[in-house]
Amino acid sequence: MITQQTQAIIFDFDGTLVDSMGLWHLIDIEYLGKRGLTCPNDLSTEISGKSFTETAHYFKKRFSLPDSIEAIKFEWDTMSRENILSKIDFKPGALAFLSWLFTHHIPMAIATSNTRSTLELFLPHYGIAHYFHSLHFTCEVGMGKPSPDVFLAAAKSLAVSPENCLVFEDTLEGIHGALAAGMRVISVDDKYQYHCLDSIQNATLCHIENFEELMNEDFYEHFFGGGLV
Repeated sequence: MITQQTQAIIFDFDGTLVDSMGLWHLIDIEYLGKRGLTCPNDLSTEISGKSFTETAHYFKKRFSLPDSIEAIKFEWDTMSRENILSKIDFKPGALAFLSWLFTHHIPMAIATSNTRSTLELFLPHYGIAHYFHSLHFTCEVGMGKPSPDVFLAAAKSLAVSPENCLVFEDTLEGIHGALAAGMRVISVDDKYQYHCLDSIQNATLCHIENFEELMNEDFYEHFFGGGLV
C-alpha cells in the first residue's frame, strides 16, 4: 500500500529514462547542415526545456528559416523516429527500475518535451507502454519547462496531489518546473547537463548515476512508507 508521502512517480524521458541527448544534438547538426548552417555551441543550452513547438519557433527566428513551424517539427519528428530505436539506450538501471516499480504497483507517468509519436513508437517496442498510466507532452499543454504545466497535467491524470508526486529529471529547467508544481525531485546524471551540475544537485533531493541505486528497502520505505512486499 502506498502511503500519503508519495503516491506516484513522474519521469522525464530524454536524458532521464533514455540516453538520447546526444541523438538530439546530432539531429540539430544534420538539420542545420542540410541548410548550409553550422550548429552553434550554445544551442543545446538555449533550447533546453523548450517544447517542440517553442524550439521550432526558436530555430525559425534564430536561423531565419523559411520553413513553417509544422514543417520544422515534422522533419525533426521523422528524424527522431528513424533513429530512436537503433541509436539510443536506456539510462543505467532505468529499465530494471521501471519494472521494479511496476511490480510494486507504483503509478507512473511521463512528462516530456518529446513527441507523442516518438514515445508511442519507443515504449511498445520495449514492451513497457503498460507501465505508464499516462503520457504528457509540453506541446500539448502549451508551455515547455520550466513551466510546471506538464507536471501538473500528469498529476491530474494520475489523480494525485502534486505534493505526493516524486519526479525524476535531468535538466535544470525540468527540475525547476517540477519544483514549481510543488513536487519533489531526484536528479538523474547526464553529461549534457554537467555545465550546471552544482545547481542541479543543490535543487534536488539526491542525484543518481544508476537507477539501481534506488531498488532497495531504504528507498521504498523512505518515499512510500512501509516495507517491500
